[in-house]
Amino acid sequence: MPPHLSADRPAAQPPGHGTVEALISQTRRLRGDVDAVRRDAQGDGSDAEGRWQRALYDLALHQLNDLDEHLGQLRDGPPPVSAEPPTGSPLPVAPPAPRSGSLLSRVGSAQWNLLTDEVSWSGELYGILGRDPATAPLTLDELPSLVLDEDRPRLTSMVTDCLVDGKRIDGEFRIVLPDGQARTVHMMGEPVLDADGSTASMWAVLRDVSELRRSRRTVSETRDSLQRQRHVAQTEHRLAVELQEAVLPPWRGSLRLPHQGPQTLDLAAHYLPSSTSSLIGGDWYDALELPGGQTLLSVGDLTGHGVTVTSGMAMLIGALRGMAVTGSEPSHIMTWLNQLLDATVQPALGSAVCCRYRPETRTLTWAQAGHPAPLLFRDGTGCALTAPDGVLLGATSGAAYGQADVTLEQGDLLLLHTDGLVPRRGGAAGARNLLRLAPRFDGARTAQDCVRTVVEEFGGAEREDDACVLVARVVS
Repeated sequence: MPPHLSADRPAAQPPGHGTVEALISQTRRLRGDVDAVRRDAQGDGSDAEGRWQRALYDLALHQLNDLDEHLGQLRDGPPPVSAEPPTGSPLPVAPPAPRSGSLLSRVGSAQWNLLTDEVSWSGELYGILGRDPATAPLTLDELPSLVLDEDRPRLTSMVTDCLVDGKRIDGEFRIVLPDGQARTVHMMGEPVLDADGSTASMWAVLRDVSELRRSRRTVSETRDSLQRQRHVAQTEHRLAVELQEAVLPPWRGSLRLPHQGPQTLDLAAHYLPSSTSSLIGGDWYDALELPGGQTLLSVGDLTGHGVTVTSGMAMLIGALRGMAVTGSEPSHIMTWLNQLLDATVQPALGSAVCCRYRPETRTLTWAQAGHPAPLLFRDGTGCALTAPDGVLLGATSGAAYGQADVTLEQGDLLLLHTDGLVPRRGGAAGARNLLRLAPRFDGARTAQDCVRTVVEEFGGAEREDDACVLVARVVS
């Protein structure tokens, strides 16, 4: 297409050949870098954030491929433009328009002469608009026949503003191909003025941006999906926190039980959240004054995270408290909790320790379900209590649970905890690390001091799961 004067300024001169080659090299290097990062970060697409990232990588590659193609056309110069092929000459073969999945979007050009009614189309434009190159190019009056009904006013307005008011064309519209498929076309153009300043013709560059628009829609949809997912996660986290705060004992510092009469136990507890997950887990601690001055102590862990697990934990605590108030022994409580979990709609596994303390005899009766045994500290040394039989709650139907009795002495300290208290040191190794705190416990004045010691020792470590610790000191 020959150079022309725009409506308000001379046409810019094309850059030098070497400059364009340098831009092409930079674009291809950047495209290779982006493609390499995309392959390294490629996941299975099962989460919203992964799909959003993949869509952004694909969109960036689409744009870089388009840029490479356009710079190549700028380097090679404009293709020959002919309104009609010469008689007897072979028909030019239009390059195929990009199909779905193609990373390239070809660019075609056109010029409409308002004085002679001549129309010139490049071969690429025939392919973009789905026209047979053997047919004559469409006039400006005929061009809207290819456009979707709802987009025709937009195209008419752009062309009118260009021809009448000398405005540049820069907009998009959708066309319908002969096979019924829709294609999005981006059109840029300007009026060409004659010596008197009147509009003599209009030129335009048309580009198929269907794939680019599809990629942008994918980015937008996956971004919206990710935002919805994050909103749901934030809501679930808030509900789980509120539910946990409503269920776990509200006391802070030390608690003395029973509330009436001679106090026999000094109690303190602490919950440590996971450092690798923002979701609330199913760990709990509980202390409840029972009829007759007895005390219920329990800790436990329901597998999983989130609102469902926290609500399950609340159900177990409520059931445990209700059965303990009726006078049920810890072994019977474990049996019924196992039946309760086994009968829930959503199967779950849990571990727990349940203790009943009788102050008149200083007897602790306890049972466990696949849980670390309580630790007993006396006179500066500590040991783990010998655990009675008990499998995980919800692991098998009809499981039987044993129980054991231990006589405590004034000044004894009992420590109950969940498995994640000592990070990466569960089971016997975790117990050994806790038992090393015996000399420090021996010098502590209150149960709260002992809990503070545990938190100072293990609270700052990175833990994969949340945890609880409950300390009870025999004061009389």
